[in-house]
Amino acid sequence: MLRDVDAGYGDTLALEDVSLEFPAGSLVAVVGPNGAGKSTLLKLIAGLLKPWRGEVIVLGAPAGTHARRVAYVPQAEMVDWAFPITVDQVVMMGRYPLLGPFRRPGSEDAAAADAALERVGMQDMRHRQIGALSGGQRRRVFLARALATAAQLFLLDEPVTAIDPRTQDDIMDLLEVEAAGGRTVIATTHDLACAAECFQRVVAVNRTVVADGPSSIALDAAVLARAYGGHLLRLEGDRVLIDDAHHHDEPPAHERHFHEGGRDS
Repeated sequence: MLRDVDAGYGDTLALEDVSLEFPAGSLVAVVGPNGAGKSTLLKLIAGLLKPWRGEVIVLGAPAGTHARRVAYVPQAEMVDWAFPITVDQVVMMGRYPLLGPFRRPGSEDAAAADAALERVGMQDMRHRQIGALSGGQRRRVFLARALATAAQLFLLDEPVTAIDPRTQDDIMDLLEVEAAGGRTVIATTHDLACAAECFQRVVAVNRTVVADGPSSIALDAAVLARAYGGHLLRLEGDRVLIDDAHHHDEPPAHERHFHEGGRDS
């Protein structure tokens, strides 16, 4: 739950007056133009960013308190793909927060990592260096890392952007299963058709919450006009044409790493 939240970076406001609740079992898409605060929203829920004002309560406590029960997957471009690490090592990283200090992964952890890799269809590439994979394969691996945590809350930043349709379908199938099992899934996306067809609920943001409702609002002309403003070019039936030059919510100086939200995922 977020209540009356303002947040930003340095002296730059990224989100203002945000109040939201996400019941267990929710499957929620967060949409809006680049720079609208979508990634910032996930970081607040993950406990990686403190609000300037208001409160963020996650799993019954202040954000970050139950970090081991939260899996956070950053945007693909926030990762250093040249880092010398293999697929199975990335997925095993999801188990580290559950081990405690000075403990090494055991057979139970290996089994959980193997099961996660099998669920995303990447078990045959377990020994490949992560940077040698395609974009869709990388998304599968990082979803496997999240699944290996056995988390109650999944926070995914652009999990289905710029990937092939089969991978998108497979990832959404897995997320639907998690939500049906009582886990909460919150994902940012630029794919409005996917938001409308595959999610239960859509939250549209543009520095604040401009709409929150059933997935159908992802293609609602009035909602999109409020969310995207001058970025929205036109609607053509079910097609939405948006001029949205690429940039992030946060300053570009953010570091690249594999373990963003390492406490969480």
